[in-house]
Amino acid sequence: MLERRAKLKEFIPTEQPFLFSEEFTGDAAAFFQTCANHQLEGIVSKLASSKYRSGRSKTWLKTKCFTESSLLIIGTGRDRKTKAPLALLARADQQGLSYAGSAFIALSGAERNELGARLQASKLERCPIPKLRIPDAQWVQPQLMARVRHLTGSKYLRRRGITTTNDRDRSSRHQTQAGSAK
Repeated sequence: MLERRAKLKEFIPTEQPFLFSEEFTGDAAAFFQTCANHQLEGIVSKLASSKYRSGRSKTWLKTKCFTESSLLIIGTGRDRKTKAPLALLARADQQGLSYAGSAFIALSGAERNELGARLQASKLERCPIPKLRIPDAQWVQPQLMARVRHLTGSKYLRRRGITTTNDRDRSSRHQTQAGSAK
């Protein structure tokens, strides 16, 4: 891999839109923690002595930084591909509400049923965020908070799932955790 990388570096232009990432050798755990502290999405690592192979392999590892946020539930919808239930979420600040994205409702059956009943009781005709349009969404009063685990480093939620819900409290706690994906 080191030889291939050196050859590639010769051919990659230095101007935009190309970017050749710098290599890092040393304490991977400390490097990952630094990335997490800077709210980067994560790191990609490969065993330097490994041979290049296209596709997935055990010598190539993607380690992602996750965080948790408290967000307001403003509606529900369905995932386009899987049809799984989603909560539509917003951040509250001095200017009002801003759309944060959607998250899978990953709660136990009893918790999911309780959430469904509470959301059913707080239905709205229109979205609580003016000009936000999401087809087939069911809008609700922004009064329930959801704890959402998601990837860091993006304006909108990615790789996300609701872990708990409670009444609106506007508190937000962030925890960074490592998770890996291939």
